Amino acid sequence: MSSTQIPRMIVRSYASLPKQLLVGYRSARHFHISTRLRTDGVFKELTEMRVRTPWVEALRKKQEEGIDPTKKSDVAATPSGRDLTPKRMADSYHRVVIPLAQDPWLLDNYLNANGHIRLGTIFMDLDALSGVIAYKHTGESVTTVTAAVDRITINHPLKELCDLELSGQVTFATGRSSMEVSIQVAKAPKEAGAPVHPEDVLMTCAFTMVSLDPSTKRPVAICPVKVESEEEKRLFALGEKNYNTKEDRAKTGLRKQTPNDEESDLIHAMWLRQLEYHDPNNPLRKPPNTHYMSTTTLHSSQIMQPQYRNRHNFMIFGGYLLKTSFELAFCCAAAFSHSRPTFLSLDPSTFENPVPVGSVLYLKATVAYTEPVITSSSSFSSSSADTNHDPSSATTTTTTTTTTTRVQIRIDSKVRDVEHGSSTKPTGQFNYTFLVERDIGVAPQTYEEFMIWVDARRRAERVRGSIDGGGGRMAAGDGGGMKWSGKDDARGVRVTE
Repeated sequence: MSSTQIPRMIVRSYASLPKQLLVGYRSARHFHISTRLRTDGVFKELTEMRVRTPWVEALRKKQEEGIDPTKKSDVAATPSGRDLTPKRMADSYHRVVIPLAQDPWLLDNYLNANGHIRLGTIFMDLDALSGVIAYKHTGESVTTVTAAVDRITINHPLKELCDLELSGQVTFATGRSSMEVSIQVAKAPKEAGAPVHPEDVLMTCAFTMVSLDPSTKRPVAICPVKVESEEEKRLFALGEKNYNTKEDRAKTGLRKQTPNDEESDLIHAMWLRQLEYHDPNNPLRKPPNTHYMSTTTLHSSQIMQPQYRNRHNFMIFGGYLLKTSFELAFCCAAAFSHSRPTFLSLDPSTFENPVPVGSVLYLKATVAYTEPVITSSSSFSSSSADTNHDPSSATTTTTTTTTTTRVQIRIDSKVRDVEHGSSTKPTGQFNYTFLVERDIGVAPQTYEEFMIWVDARRRAERVRGSIDGGGGRMAAGDGGGMKWSGKDDARGVRVTE
């Protein structure tokens, strides 16, 4: 018997069960009185909204109909007369409370070995919630996917074990195919319906979702958002600004334009400095705390299992990609700095191509950019930060020891079928920033690495600009994190893996 026959036989044996027994099989899922535990890292309520059909049934339907739902069709499945009447933001509002303080078995899925909250698990919940919110706005006749994560930041550290409230709504949609979903994670109020205080908001984020025709996989129009209050006008204006900014950045990206004059000067200066490092007649050598970018990479590969599928059954949902990419980024930052990193933010990241169930996902983590966090007064020349804080390239008037560094990790993801017969497709790029308690830097050598460095530098500058300008919805801090023990360090409670 070939391996390809096994799934069909399982499906056939399942389908051949008597109807009465099949109904009992579906309903009587427990062998004891204990409650069923979800171990895929997504809260039960969100999982049930995301996965509605058992995998064995979805697989059987696919085999019986002989249609591959992952392939494009020329015939549109979206009804032509859909109601596209503008909807209120409140129509898509959704709230979920995760009772971490009440359910120790549920808490098992959210803690790591050190008692820290696993941020990757929270990221899965956030993406799952963004899907629920998006479908409340679009309806079930379209396929809605995650196109980008605009930013996830820690606002206030979690210093005690508590229930978490995840809530959000569609805050920007003009009637095209895309929408912005804004979500926050906060300490759940003790009384249901009570407002959340600003100091209780732990995390904020924004997802860009896109609606597609289920058959043609082409973008389809959705209902625009109708704004009513002044706060809704502010949120809509912020979403519109984010949309226009992304459009402008796409036009000026490094794939469209060469580095600007300042960036070109920095690249040339760094290249000259590296020539000096290798000149036997020059005593200058690469500082021991500066590492070449090529030595910082980490790789991972894994097969995509159906337990992490989206509601359409044959593609992996975006939250799982966020979780796996975050944990690889954490490992990369830890290996680079030889310390335990503190998460600062998930910076603007994109999803390019879907990841089919059964495919092989390849991830590559690279230290793309480092930036010192100056902890005492000092007069540095402009080359100090722009050359990856190479101490030998900085001119100072006072002596300062930098003890912390922001480290930006870039994750490139690709997918290929398990037979490795088709070409590899890029599936997305994810950018994470950590804080490490080390004075350490990264230096590019090849032209490709210089472009990675320039792209990450631009991203760091934009983040600094949003922080200095008040940040709107997404203002970030330098330290802090989420941990449920009462202990605190000098910067706030840490977030780790």
